[in-house]
Amino acid sequence: MRTPVVAGNWKMNLDHLEATYFVQKLAWLLRDAHFDYSSCQVVITPPFTSIRSVQVLVEADQLPISYGAQTVSVTSQGAFTGDVSADMLAQLGCTYVLVGHSERRKYHPDDDANLVDQVRAVLAAGMHPILCVGEGITERRRGIELNYAVGQVDDITRDLGKEEAEQMLVAYEPVWAIGTGLVATAQAAQDAAKAIRDHFQKVYGASIAQTVPILYGGSVTSQNAMDLMNQAHDVDGFLVGGASLDPEEFSKIIRLTQKAARVRAGR
Repeated sequence: MRTPVVAGNWKMNLDHLEATYFVQKLAWLLRDAHFDYSSCQVVITPPFTSIRSVQVLVEADQLPISYGAQTVSVTSQGAFTGDVSADMLAQLGCTYVLVGHSERRKYHPDDDANLVDQVRAVLAAGMHPILCVGEGITERRRGIELNYAVGQVDDITRDLGKEEAEQMLVAYEPVWAIGTGLVATAQAAQDAAKAIRDHFQKVYGASIAQTVPILYGGSVTSQNAMDLMNQAHDVDGFLVGGASLDPEEFSKIIRLTQKAARVRAGR
């Protein structure tokens, strides 16, 4: 069984002081709930300015919480004002890096060539890319959402070898559901996750396909997490946006995901 993953994308929220308070409270909430971290991976992706504070707290208190960054430069060093390299993130103890989030694609923009280089930079630094894919409302209305999401995966991973591919995570986030309050149905989430997993099987074989975690993102809350996990069996957890800014709500989502995964495993 794949270990479920619940990752919080803080986006441009929580300064270093707020981040410290958040991690402390999240750790307390999960401790008080007797949470078993071995059965569900907990990940947060703070802004660059908060990563060091998170690292200090996690290491000082030996918290089994993983963390990462929201994007990365494709270059390792040099005259690139404002960029942060994968090696710098690795030195801060980051384990994960988001790649290709729809807001990065829209506002910066990160094109496919750039995203391929980001994935390679993350992998070369010993971290795990969380590749974000998903259709907009136009693609969904045309009925091409699955081909669109799988095409985004293929565009970024087509030149990766098996050892590189098995270090990936994929987050299916339909763009029309991000921050809107709209949520894909459990069946839609399952269809997309299965299509992505089938693609990995076709390209890399069954063992890789069954290893890669596929997350769902898009207005995930404690009200819908359990249903999504119960009904979408190819979904291995969540990439949580707004709800990850509230430690109590985020802890609920984490615990519900763990509970659903145990039911799925027959435990």
